[in-house]
Amino acid sequence: MHEHESAPTNIKRAFKLGILINLIFVVIETVFGFSANALSLIADAGHNLSDVLGLVVSWVAVLLSSRPRTSARTYGYKRSSILAALFNAIFLLVAIGGILVEAIQRLQHTQPVAENKVIVVALIGILINGFTAYLFMKDQHHDLNVKGAFLHMAADTLVSVGVVLAAIVVKFTHWFWLDPVISLIIAVIIFMGTWGLLRDAVNLSLDAVPKAVDYDEVKQFIEATPGVLAIHDLHIWGLSTTENALTVHICRQTLADNNQFLEHLDHELTKNFALSHITIQVELGEIKNESVKHSI
Repeated sequence: MHEHESAPTNIKRAFKLGILINLIFVVIETVFGFSANALSLIADAGHNLSDVLGLVVSWVAVLLSSRPRTSARTYGYKRSSILAALFNAIFLLVAIGGILVEAIQRLQHTQPVAENKVIVVALIGILINGFTAYLFMKDQHHDLNVKGAFLHMAADTLVSVGVVLAAIVVKFTHWFWLDPVISLIIAVIIFMGTWGLLRDAVNLSLDAVPKAVDYDEVKQFIEATPGVLAIHDLHIWGLSTTENALTVHICRQTLADNNQFLEHLDHELTKNFALSHITIQVELGEIKNESVKHSI
C-alpha cells in the first residue's frame, strides 16, 4: 500500500517573486560593487546569487513534482531537484575559490572603497532579503523545503547587516583592509551553506535516509504497532528534496483485518513522520534468520 502526495502549489507565487527581486538585486549589487571597488559587495552578490539558485532549485522541484509519471519514469522527475542541488553546490564551490583569491590579493594591496555606495546597496539588500524571508514565513512551519529557503534568506539579511557595519567602520577609520576581510567572512558563510548543500545532495543521490527522518524511531514505531510480529527490509530514502519514501516487509499472524491494518499504519506513518510515499508488504508468519515461513 502506498500514499502519494502531490507537490504543493500555494507557494509558487512566493518563489517567483523571491527569485525575481533577488536576481535584480544581484545585478545591482554587482554593478555597484565594481563601481565602488568594494569586494565585500561583490562577494555578497555571489552569496545572493546562491540564494537565487537555491530558490530556483526549490521552485523547479515544486513544478516538476506536479508532472505526471510515465512508463519510462515511474517516479516522474522528482530526483531532478537532487541533481540540480548537486550542480549548484559544485558551481558555488568554484565561485568561492574566485572570491578567496581576489580577497587575498586585496589584503596584500589594500584599496579605498566608496563607503556610501556600499552602505546604500547593503541596506537595500537588508530590505530585499528580509522581504523574501517574509514571503516564506507562513509556509515554513509545515514545509521543509520552504523552511530551508526561509532560513537561508533570514541568514542573508544578517550578512547584509554585517556589510553595512563594516562600511561604516571603514568610512570613519579608513581601515581599507576590512573590506577584503569581510569578503573572506562572507566566503566562509557561503562555504558553510554550500558544504551542507553538497553533503545533503550527495546523500540523497545515494538513497541515504533523509535528515528529516529518524530511521530507528520509524522502525520502533512500526514494531510497536498492534498486530506486528516483526519487520525486515525497511528502506527510507528521498524521492526528491521535498518528498521521502518508505518500503517495509511486515510479518503478521493473520490477514483477516489486513486492509484496515494497512490503512491505519499508512495514516500513522504519514502523520508522525516526514514520509509521503509508503509501500508496505504484509507477510504471514514469523521471521527466522531473515527468512519468512509464508509470504502473501
